[in-house]
Amino acid sequence: MSLLAACGSPELPQGSAGINSRYNDQQPSLSGNGRYLAWVSGRNGRHQVLLYDLSQEQFMPLPGLESEDALQESPSLSLTGRYLVYLVSRDGRPAIALYDRFAEETEILTDSYPHWVRNPNISGDGRYVVFETARRGQWDVEVLDRGPNVEPDLEEGAEIYEEINQTQ
Repeated sequence: MSLLAACGSPELPQGSAGINSRYNDQQPSLSGNGRYLAWVSGRNGRHQVLLYDLSQEQFMPLPGLESEDALQESPSLSLTGRYLVYLVSRDGRPAIALYDRFAEETEILTDSYPHWVRNPNISGDGRYVVFETARRGQWDVEVLDRGPNVEPDLEEGAEIYEEINQTQ
């Protein structure tokens, strides 16, 4: 895996711009709590992922998101929108990137994958990422476990070990 940071932030739509525009707006993804909406937009003259806070009715900055020159597609949000996974084109090959809004960093999850990947999706807690891969010459589904040390994306006030506490 590689880690990218401080790659800049795409310009946010200005003025009374809402969710839809006169440009192509597509591939929507809603956070598990229903507050945030991510999608791919052709605004600002490039293909980019935008994040919108539905409760505040405003665009959210994404500083540190993968390079502005990279093609971004297929966004998916965790429960509170902390984690955003998306497909990015790097050197002409697709890769799956994970953006952490708290850390403002992008991590490429599939750098070691020599095969084509597409359609990433992240679990509500942010630990698991599923995607399609052409590893066996056909499209298969893979699950990537980011590990038990990943800081889970939970609603404020939720207990991390709720299940363990209930069984004791």
